[in-house]
Amino acid sequence: MNSIKSELKTIPAHRCISIDDAEGYQNYAALTEVAGNGEPAGEGICDDALFNIIYSSGTTGLPKGIVHTHYIRAMYCTLFASCFRMRPESVVIHAGSIVFNGAFVMLMPALFLGSTYVLLRHFDPELFIATVEREQATHVMMVPSQIIAMLNSPAFVPERLRSLEAICSVGAPLHRQHKDKLTNSLPDCFYELYGLTEGFITVLDKSDYAAKPDSVGVPIAFSEMRIINGEGKEVGVGEVGEITGYSPALMPAYYKQPELTAETIVDGWLHSGDLGYVDEDGFLYLVDRKKDLIISGGVNVFPKDIEEIIVQHPAVREASVFGVPSEKWGETALAAVILKRQDEITAEQLRDWINERVDGKHQRVCEVVLMTDFPRSTAGKTLKRELREPFWIGRDTRI
Repeated sequence: MNSIKSELKTIPAHRCISIDDAEGYQNYAALTEVAGNGEPAGEGICDDALFNIIYSSGTTGLPKGIVHTHYIRAMYCTLFASCFRMRPESVVIHAGSIVFNGAFVMLMPALFLGSTYVLLRHFDPELFIATVEREQATHVMMVPSQIIAMLNSPAFVPERLRSLEAICSVGAPLHRQHKDKLTNSLPDCFYELYGLTEGFITVLDKSDYAAKPDSVGVPIAFSEMRIINGEGKEVGVGEVGEITGYSPALMPAYYKQPELTAETIVDGWLHSGDLGYVDEDGFLYLVDRKKDLIISGGVNVFPKDIEEIIVQHPAVREASVFGVPSEKWGETALAAVILKRQDEITAEQLRDWINERVDGKHQRVCEVVLMTDFPRSTAGKTLKRELREPFWIGRDTRI
């Protein structure tokens, strides 16, 4: 016991218990002697009882405390178990932080079903692949940056990952280039989840990928979705608007922020701040976040459209496009890029390559900035706000 006690620096001395009379420990027999014989009183947990508060990753501003109840987490247990075809025999691998809500997507159903859950301290593509192979994992939840790192790892050999039944991408859109590579290498296991911690979720099922590869799926069971315009009116099929929705996982409130809660949940509907449209089958397609929309010369420019082109270049690993000030156009697009290997292409060469392929002049990037990595949240999401911020200092409060 003493050999590890010195390493447990955060455990108070009075919580160290020994079954014998070892010095420096509480005695187990003495503790149990004073315990009552009756059953402990119940905690009286009900549907509305607070389970936890998840703080948003802060990709668009300061983190907000999102309240989740026991009922909401029960919905995670059952609805996601159904979505991802999980069962008691499933083996889940999770690499990295469990303080962001995406981790609960598979953690809760695994606990509910009694599945095996393997938690790695951090994400390393080689370690991750080796663990999936060793444990014969069936289900993994990954953010796009992890999927990209795995695909580009020298250890990525599809045969080593054949046990996987579900790879769920969550947290941000995964560009088509990477989705195609993943599904070609590991068919019949890719799911994409679009969702807000506040409580609206869609899932693209692995069986729907072939027909709807650019979609993020349909709302989970017992949910509803509307796409609305600036006046709050529902728009038609194919028309872009704000994504709003309702689900059994809808938060009751932001913690101690009633005004913000009232702005976000209007008449029971969560306003996402994301732009998208639905097709004739009710499948959702993301366009971009409202705050990421670039208005260049009065024309709406969606960064995701440009990013989808950039990642098609064989030298590019990841791309993030955002608006920067322009004296002529008000703002214009700039591309931050991570290359697979440094010195494979210059920023100027890549800028010209991009601008030759975008659909219109308004989508041309003014500059490409090469980076070794992007600022990221604990969950691994790219913090586009931090990328954009230096360009807007002293300007209009665009950030």
